[in-house]
Amino acid sequence: MNRAFTSTSRVSGGWPAGTPAKAVGVRHPILLAPMAGAGGVDLATAVGRAGGLAALPCGMSTPERIESEVAQFRSAADAPINLNFFCHALPEAPDDGAWRALLAPYYAELEVGPGDPPPLRRPFSAEWAELVERVRPEVVSFHFGLPAPDLLERVRATGAFVIGNATSLAEGRWLAERGVDAVIAQGWEAGGHSGYFLTDAPEQVGLFALVRLLSEALPVPVIAAGGIMDGRGIAAALTLGASAVQLGTAFLASPEGLIAPPYRAALASARAEHTMMTNLVSGRAARGIPNRLTTDLGAMNPAAPPYPYASAALAPLRKAAEAAGRDDFTPLWAGQGAPLARAEAATETVERLVRDALKELSR
Repeated sequence: MNRAFTSTSRVSGGWPAGTPAKAVGVRHPILLAPMAGAGGVDLATAVGRAGGLAALPCGMSTPERIESEVAQFRSAADAPINLNFFCHALPEAPDDGAWRALLAPYYAELEVGPGDPPPLRRPFSAEWAELVERVRPEVVSFHFGLPAPDLLERVRATGAFVIGNATSLAEGRWLAERGVDAVIAQGWEAGGHSGYFLTDAPEQVGLFALVRLLSEALPVPVIAAGGIMDGRGIAAALTLGASAVQLGTAFLASPEGLIAPPYRAALASARAEHTMMTNLVSGRAARGIPNRLTTDLGAMNPAAPPYPYASAALAPLRKAAEAAGRDDFTPLWAGQGAPLARAEAATETVERLVRDALKELSR
């Protein structure tokens, strides 16, 4: 497999040369963001069939489930697949007494107890490396850094195209030095968890500044992610030096997605105009639509246990509220472009993005 994106010169009537078509086998330089909890095999299949790079989020799943989903995808689409994994450090379980005390009035209001905690989000491990070796995805991407060198070598040995995620120039350089095949430039505008890993807090670099910094400094292709919702955004990112784009929020409202009805309603509401970074849902900074939790407790609260432990105490509250049709405790991850989301089939979204981007690039 050719690991290099050849050049950035314009191809008449089509994408600039240097898009990932040859590198990973897709027709369009459009990557579906994995979106743990919101994306699944149906959304991946639709995007893959339309010529974008499909993705399956693995960070909140199990090897057995992902192996089954990859099989479903392979049977439904003749297209490459990206498996995305978390590489966070997993601290000792903290004392979350202060956090649960803060949530106690909500437990009383909804008449629920703590319940059984959801499965813990665990970082990439030997078990996940074995899965990659079995299912042989064309692409493997990592969030929150990279796995241990021996595990990364096992992934490389399968022939997978390896992508890392950077929120700063320092992180981009760190990833390139460790031999990734491409780097995602995740701007501050992006929905979901900011992938910072060299610092204790994100540097808050906007997407277009980050794309320019990384495309000038790195010897590998740069993939733009954050706030891109339409063809104009794609064309702008490619013009500024990106080789491809990754979109998540643009697909959130599609019927193939997994988000609950209250989440869909929030995405279509005026609240979507005011996304914010919050640590309340997981213990780590992530961008989403405000809800009762962030309004009552503030977007950032020191009582929230560190990632990924904060979500355990919220699980029964979320379940009860969603059963009543409310999003009070639902993680409403979305980027700053959320008001531009369309409730259309994912295939139609890809086709519209391609048509509009190529029109902009041909001007």
